Amino acid sequence: MANVASGMAVHDDCKLRFQELKSKRSYRFIVFKIEEQQVVVEKLGDPTESYEDFMASFPANECRYAVYDFDFTTSENCQKSKIFFVAWSPDTSKVRMKMVYASSKDRFKRELDGIQVDMQATDPSEMSSDLVKARAI
Repeated sequence: MANVASGMAVHDDCKLRFQELKSKRSYRFIVFKIEEQQVVVEKLGDPTESYEDFMASFPANECRYAVYDFDFTTSENCQKSKIFFVAWSPDTSKVRMKMVYASSKDRFKRELDGIQVDMQATDPSEMSSDLVKARAI
């Protein structure tokens, strides 16, 4: 397990699953949560799952981290993909939880080599598929 600056550890499974998403495209997305002082994998999204399935994976009142492998077509009609990192911190979550997630975010992100776009969201409108597509292109 890797140590995180805030005292939070990152379970090795987080990095392993991220590498599988990045290199083998084994998953469409991964949702992570902090549990017992470490970041762990909460949910693995099957490659066939949609962006709506990804959005439905976030609890309304709790913070999460997630990565999403976003496929898109450029204006030159080229198929591309970018890996998004999302820090989900809804306004309705507890202040302490928000602080723990905020203080651990940068170090956790560094453990996941290959993230191309970073997003912060406090409600679903801040990570709509239109916004994600705009950030990808």
